[in-house]
Amino acid sequence: MIEYKDIKSAEALLIFLRHLSGERRLSIKTVEAYRNDITAFQLFITNHLGHNLYISDLVKLKPTDFRSFLSFQQRKVKPLSGTSLQRQLSAIRGYYKYLERRWGIKNEALRLIKGPKVNHTIPKALSISGSIDLISTSSNYNYKPWIEARNIALLTLCYGAGLRISEAINLTCRETPLGNTLKLRGKGGKDRIVPILPIVKKAMNDYLVLLPYELDKKDQVFRGLRGGVLRAEIIQKEVRALREILGLPETATPHSLRHSFATHLLEAGGDLRTIQKLLGHSSLSTTQRYTEVNSSVLKNVHKNAHPRA
Repeated sequence: MIEYKDIKSAEALLIFLRHLSGERRLSIKTVEAYRNDITAFQLFITNHLGHNLYISDLVKLKPTDFRSFLSFQQRKVKPLSGTSLQRQLSAIRGYYKYLERRWGIKNEALRLIKGPKVNHTIPKALSISGSIDLISTSSNYNYKPWIEARNIALLTLCYGAGLRISEAINLTCRETPLGNTLKLRGKGGKDRIVPILPIVKKAMNDYLVLLPYELDKKDQVFRGLRGGVLRAEIIQKEVRALREILGLPETATPHSLRHSFATHLLEAGGDLRTIQKLLGHSSLSTTQRYTEVNSSVLKNVHKNAHPRA
């Protein structure tokens, strides 16, 4: 019988990754992120200790070992940001929790480790008029009509339904023509259902009528100039050109339309829980960042809703 002290750390990591993809059904990208973060940690500790790493070694690590890893990551030629270091530390904690459940491995030293401070960022939303202008303006008057319709449809999905650019680009012909709702699989394999406004349906239908390529149901609906799958960089480049024309700030990006979707809903009286579901956020604290975009909205909600107001 193999005891846990005889199991190499690399083998334990493979078992953990199979657990994430199989039992927890996390997305391929999420599992890959765990793989990269924990592999970086295990490679550092292997070199740090100077011998092959077994999971019994992970039990013995001291706070200084974990801090040395974080310090190393910050001293690299391309140092990691505070957010990335926090993500790595979170992955390592998740790995240790699994090791404890599976093999009874515990390391109290990890509890003493605090990640670097992360600058608190507030989502950069556009104004309502700026959002509409960004969607409806063309940066190139020589565009073929179907290309212009494609850009409008995709950006309308980001603003009208709160989609991430990757979610919009990955829509397949199975989802078209759009109905009253759309089921999406977002980050971490989390499913959500978003309502589709008539204006979003119209933008998509206008694009589909003009699309010059015949596609199968499994094909992604947004296509590039020569018929290949549309790349996110193409739309990002388009938006950069548009913000120059419209005089919008550098924060005007395809993703800022998703921020604008949430911010404008909140300003119109939408509640945070509903907005959380529409955006597909796992934690309400992520959605709460939008309350800081316009604190006057919260004051009005408080004034109108509180029984003693």
